[in-house]
Amino acid sequence: MFFLFHFIQGGKIMMENQAGNTGQQKTEGVAGLKKYDVRIGGVVFLIYCLVAAGAFGIEEMIPEAGPGMTITLLCVFPIIWAWPISNICAEMGSVLPAEGGVYIWAQKAFGEFWGFQAGWWNTVSIYVTNGVYVALVVGYTRQFIPMPDATAFAIKVAMIAFFTIINLLGIREVSKASTVFSIMIVSAFAVVAIVGFANWNYNPMEPFVPEDYGILDGIGGGICICVWMYCGYECISTLAGEVKNPQVIPKGLLIAMPLIALTYVLPTIGGLASVGNWESWSTDGGFDSSSVGYATVLTENLGQAWGYVFLFIAIISQCAIFNTYLASGSRGFFVMADDNLFPRTLVKVSKKRGVPTVGILSLALVTLFLAQFDFATLVNTEVVFILALYMILPICTIKLRKIYPIEERRAKGQYVMPGGKAGLYFFTMMPLIISVFALLINGTDYFLVGLAGISTGPLAYMIFKWVKGGLAKNDPVKYPLNEKTKLAAGDIFRLGLFSFLAGIFAFLGQFWLRWYEIDYGEWGPGDYDMFGDSVPRMLEILKWGGLLFMFLGIILYVVGKKIEPKKD
Repeated sequence: MFFLFHFIQGGKIMMENQAGNTGQQKTEGVAGLKKYDVRIGGVVFLIYCLVAAGAFGIEEMIPEAGPGMTITLLCVFPIIWAWPISNICAEMGSVLPAEGGVYIWAQKAFGEFWGFQAGWWNTVSIYVTNGVYVALVVGYTRQFIPMPDATAFAIKVAMIAFFTIINLLGIREVSKASTVFSIMIVSAFAVVAIVGFANWNYNPMEPFVPEDYGILDGIGGGICICVWMYCGYECISTLAGEVKNPQVIPKGLLIAMPLIALTYVLPTIGGLASVGNWESWSTDGGFDSSSVGYATVLTENLGQAWGYVFLFIAIISQCAIFNTYLASGSRGFFVMADDNLFPRTLVKVSKKRGVPTVGILSLALVTLFLAQFDFATLVNTEVVFILALYMILPICTIKLRKIYPIEERRAKGQYVMPGGKAGLYFFTMMPLIISVFALLINGTDYFLVGLAGISTGPLAYMIFKWVKGGLAKNDPVKYPLNEKTKLAAGDIFRLGLFSFLAGIFAFLGQFWLRWYEIDYGEWGPGDYDMFGDSVPRMLEILKWGGLLFMFLGIILYVVGKKIEPKKD
């Protein structure tokens, strides 16, 4: 602890110097972007599509976690996960309503290095997951019309092209499409809930977890899907620079959160109470005879034609998510490119519409490529980056409270989380704790891959900083370089801190995973899909890799003491 304290203090002066001078210029938006008058209703439906667009996906939780555990998680997570995250995003979005959102928040709090990490993790997660929604649209359409692979690919191209055009028209058009889609989706799930409650036949909480499962097994079976279902609130922040009155975004967040929770909880309770058969629930449920889902509630009680209606809503749902993520994701690297931390071509803005054309088109092309991968691979990869982001955002929130005191915020009419200091620590600590827990409980394979994925952030930062110059290229006085490393002053300490913390996480994590997967779980050879029966080898990698990263962190600290600029 003594070492860690001095480690953090070693780079503190550089961090405060950068943090105190970054972010402010972005609160007025990036040059060339057009501002639109987006009303609070439009913001609510944008957020609804970014986070939910219906309850599709929860069907996979039910047989994995058990019906009782699924409903419990869906009811608890709005309080301990969605409510804190939406409050974090509302508070930081109110004080720093900047294009780029999470990138600017972290940059303002802790400087260029950590800002890049937040922006990288957030934007990469969107790039990865956008292919999921295109693939799902084709999968659902094939249940209407059987088709060869060439036709399926043509539909993917047509879908991507259509929503790319909408995005090129501007954020107002994206908002209008989201409003129409959201009304259709919410109405459909409201019908499911009403019909389900009206035909109550089963106890939706039984069994609480599957047979031979413990409580921990049930949580492990559902937590990552639940995290995924309730994540995405921060994505609206990347569009703040294009909204004339960005203070509508915090208001929209606080309205959208309970709407999303109700869309999840009520249809799930009604569905389980109406049709039961919890072991057979799946995302294809109600669209084929072998599985059960929300559509089954309608087909069993209102007739087979309603299954086709709900299948159409499922397609609309994936289109809604893809449309809004195309808007949000295309702004992530755009703002980083404006700070010379990504290729400058992404900064190009259309003169007439004022939208980042290259960013939108690049995300569309990446999506077309990733749409060929399977659902599980893309979702599990995306969740890793999202959990990393939710570890850094709470810490940024606490830091920004010191930079922008709440008395000054209230005087300006900016949103402040309720509850004083107790509220601050509840809203910030819950996402941090749950993110760590979710990484640890999902298995050794995903924990190892997760650490590798998170570590791409510092590597990408060094490459783009060396090649593009970063903030120092615009203002070398405010953002001085270390002439020996060509990185920002203090970056050696930051890289060392990242390495040291990642090493601790890996080393301590392997003790938990050894107990959870081998002693408690009693897993044997062949129980792991990703790496076969090599769990003991992965645990060894985590142990020795953790020690190596901690040692590297110490070395970087010592080197930093010698080559980093000294305090004046």
